Amino acid sequence: MTITIIGAGAIGGVIGAYLIRSGEEVVFIDRDKVHVDAMNKKGLTIQMKDDSFTVEAKAYTVEEFLAAKLPVETIFLAVKAQHTKEAIEPFKPLMKPDSYVVSFQNGLCEYDIAEVVGADRTVGCFINLFADYLEPGKIEYGGVGSLYIGETDGTVSERVLDLKERLQGWGEAKATDNIFGYLWSKLAYGAMLTATATTNEEIANFFANAELHPILNAIGTEVLRVAEKQGITAEPFDNWNPALLYPHKKEPELQTSYFQLAELLRSYTKTRTGIWRDLAVRKRKTEVPQQLNPVIRIGEEHRLAMPLTRKLLSLIQEIENGEREMSIGNIRELEAVMQESGIS
Repeated sequence: MTITIIGAGAIGGVIGAYLIRSGEEVVFIDRDKVHVDAMNKKGLTIQMKDDSFTVEAKAYTVEEFLAAKLPVETIFLAVKAQHTKEAIEPFKPLMKPDSYVVSFQNGLCEYDIAEVVGADRTVGCFINLFADYLEPGKIEYGGVGSLYIGETDGTVSERVLDLKERLQGWGEAKATDNIFGYLWSKLAYGAMLTATATTNEEIANFFANAELHPILNAIGTEVLRVAEKQGITAEPFDNWNPALLYPHKKEPELQTSYFQLAELLRSYTKTRTGIWRDLAVRKRKTEVPQQLNPVIRIGEEHRLAMPLTRKLLSLIQEIENGEREMSIGNIRELEAVMQESGIS
């Protein structure tokens, strides 16, 4: 089976490189021709804190791959959430009847993929790893996290089990019958991380600072409340356990978990979020609207006000548009919304 990875950046690059190293046949597709050329000429290098490795890579630009009219079997989609539909649409005619797409993305992109290729050809994926695109042909792998594969209808199929086994070449991938439980859990955790990206502080500093825990708690709770309304049980992963926060906050255990999370994050080479990097380094639009707008919309359908999620989205968009600086003052504005809304 050939695995076609659309988006050879941080996540796609790391997963693909490990799969190649374990013997899988992988083809990369990326819109950055310089990155594609570098991979074809020098291979793809994964740089870690104490080690690195390089694999020979077969890579195409989108135009090159479409011109070659090569069939696609299994697609790993690893583009930013805002590019989901436009990224997968051109490849639909190349898919065979049993081909399918796996979303190695943040947010609820499975729904967008299903609109293009059909729900029966969409496989859910939760991935939590820290990586950054450094330069053409080189990805920094800054911290290992969890990876779960599951069907969007809540089953564990043969193709899910096959993917799980193939992904052992990367690490301890697992199958799940509650993929949306992981995706919503990450949406809550991700919203908390998004708040850190409105400042120049490292993520670990937020979880290590007890004075910042109330705003993090409030942001996470707002998202988890929406998940509950959807009948979804949020799952724990790595050092994040949403059950300590919602529906019944377990303060001592939650605070201890934050301190442990801070310690873990300090061991990573990547100290800030990809969202922060998009804003501060790459100066480009983030995927935050595509992550948070569905949460807001679904929340409103359940008559939830979502004041913190709305404010957080507004802060990010103002930073994107050059209308706001990244500073701890943005957290103070979120705290003001929390107080005005009577959120404890």
